[in-house]
Amino acid sequence: MREKSTLRNLLENCLFVWLGLSFVLSLSPESTEFPSFFQVVGRSHPLLLHFPIVLLLAGIIFFLVPSLRENNEVKNIGELIFLAGANFAGITVVAGLILAKEDYEGEALNWHQWAGFLVFAFSVFIYFFRNISSKTIGFSAMILAIGVILTGHWGANLTHGEDFLLAPLNTEESQVPTMAEAEVFRDIIQPILEAKCVTCHREGKIKGELRLDHLEGIQKGGKTGPFALAGDLENSMMVQRIGLPMDAKEHMPPKNKAQLSEEELSILKEWVANGAKFNQKMEELEKESKLYQFASLRFQPEKTYEFEAASPETVKELNNFYRTVMPLYPESPALVVSYFGIAAFDTASLNDLKKVKTQIVELSLNKMPLENLDLGFLEDFNNLEKLTLNFSGLSSKQIEQLGKLSSLQELALSGNNLQQESVKILSQMNHLKKLFLWQTGLSDSQKNELKKNLPTTRIDFGFDGKGIIYELNPPKISQAKTLFKDSLELELSHPIPVAEIRYTLDGTEPDSLNSPIYAQPIWINQSGKIQAKVFAPDWKSSPTVSSVYMKSGLSPSDSKLLNAPNPRYQAQGASTLFDQIKGKNNHTSGEWLGYSDQAFEAEFEIPENQNVESLGLSLLYHESAYIFPPTQVEIFSWEDGRWKSIIRDQPKQSEKIGEIRSELLQYKIQGNSPQKIKVKLNPISSLPAWHPGAGAKGWVFIDEILLN
Repeated sequence: MREKSTLRNLLENCLFVWLGLSFVLSLSPESTEFPSFFQVVGRSHPLLLHFPIVLLLAGIIFFLVPSLRENNEVKNIGELIFLAGANFAGITVVAGLILAKEDYEGEALNWHQWAGFLVFAFSVFIYFFRNISSKTIGFSAMILAIGVILTGHWGANLTHGEDFLLAPLNTEESQVPTMAEAEVFRDIIQPILEAKCVTCHREGKIKGELRLDHLEGIQKGGKTGPFALAGDLENSMMVQRIGLPMDAKEHMPPKNKAQLSEEELSILKEWVANGAKFNQKMEELEKESKLYQFASLRFQPEKTYEFEAASPETVKELNNFYRTVMPLYPESPALVVSYFGIAAFDTASLNDLKKVKTQIVELSLNKMPLENLDLGFLEDFNNLEKLTLNFSGLSSKQIEQLGKLSSLQELALSGNNLQQESVKILSQMNHLKKLFLWQTGLSDSQKNELKKNLPTTRIDFGFDGKGIIYELNPPKISQAKTLFKDSLELELSHPIPVAEIRYTLDGTEPDSLNSPIYAQPIWINQSGKIQAKVFAPDWKSSPTVSSVYMKSGLSPSDSKLLNAPNPRYQAQGASTLFDQIKGKNNHTSGEWLGYSDQAFEAEFEIPENQNVESLGLSLLYHESAYIFPPTQVEIFSWEDGRWKSIIRDQPKQSEKIGEIRSELLQYKIQGNSPQKIKVKLNPISSLPAWHPGAGAKGWVFIDEILLN
């Protein structure tokens, strides 16, 4: 009994300690700094809170059941349990008040914080006045039980989001919008943020001063910078943080939370790259974009079709290297047909489409030479809704034939020189919803005539940028693969026909005077890097784009890694370097060797009677993920029973955060071909001051060594 009395006295006195600490912490300013030990105590709040909930509820049972209160021995046990619960409640309140100083604020926090304090204070009151009338103590115990439940509910809202407790009872199903109704941010981006980010960045829990539960918070950004800058992947904090390695301190979401899928990562990055718009309609997106492809699976189609689908064999037969035939959306009977490759275009191939004339709803003949072609065959395409004939050299007679397409809703004629006869024909096509007439040579009076005669049609005449100089978009580099055996074809393209594409293969920056002009596909038979840029009168030159190409070389007779890679990025070990499989532009794809704490070092033996003249290193660069060029490259040759350094290079270091990309370092092997070669790559030991992770260790990622 004495031990019980001593324990009870200690616990009773502790109650006043927790009350005092609670008052002090409640009144302390937000800027109060706590020692590390107190921060650890604060972060134990989620661990501690279960004890008072269980013990207080157990103790409440003793106060509510009269038969238990009448048994002195049971009564003492019940009171002791309740006293322990009250103490744990006090400790939990103190820990919670300390934790609240770390990135927590808002109305939800206030409700949880003061409810928790009142539960603790009320439990102290009940304990010390437990011997008053049974009705009063029973009523007080019921109020305390309700308080415990409400406090837990508001705490769950802080941790898991609004209405976490009652969410299972909400059976109302959200209606999936159609493609025409959907918006990019509201229906694609925001659901990702809510699922993976909002729990730590919302009302009541605003980590890094960043709120993602409403639009104003997203636009404002956090204490380290803007959340999403339109078109600027380098300086958008979201893109930087989600691209970091999982073990990086700043990686988001934190590694103990649900991670973004590869698809979600791509969607968020593309949203930023395309302007981070908050009111863009889904139908305004290019259908080739990842966002649109994702939406086609998630949203209800804009329109359903009653006609039967064409046979898969027929669709497969119609697809070839100059024409694609594909469903409008997965499992739709409607077909979209696109032609490309002017040199391969044959007007006779259009007759093939009669096999699926009922199913075609969209047809694109952009830049195809259609001069003098009889377009009357399109009258058989009863369900054709969208027709794209940009830069195809159409005459007024051909446009007259288009006027007979009663199902047509969208027509694109940009780049065709339209005469007055064409204007009269188009003025009668009042069934059109959209009409695109960029660079058609129309006068202002002709444009006004079309607007007057087609009041319900959205007509796009393009942008008149007279007196304003704009930057050109970069060209597109197309190549079938990165790693090739014998030769590889490179194609360059740009949507503006008058633009001049210039390129280099020697590592220099393309210019408008000395660099070769692209006129036809380029065939290469050696490893290297193409850089391309676009020039046009009255435009600023485009940014430079580049792409590496790698010729697979000799396979060594033996190879080994002298230093083990990081366990998370070990691919297939030494065999990775010579498997002639180019890694994807994703450091987590399982095809890369990653080094951070030590240098990459490997040696390999050259087969007899084989000469090595050059050595290439296929590397991955991704500054957002701390993956930088090596600070030093050393290549050694085995001569006279020892290693001799034959190449020592310090590659140019990154000066800003760039897109994830493959790079190639090439070195000439002078003199006699060595019997064995050793390669050593040193990762950057401390990231530069301009990087968000300044001072942290960097990484080197390698997937292939090319011996030629």
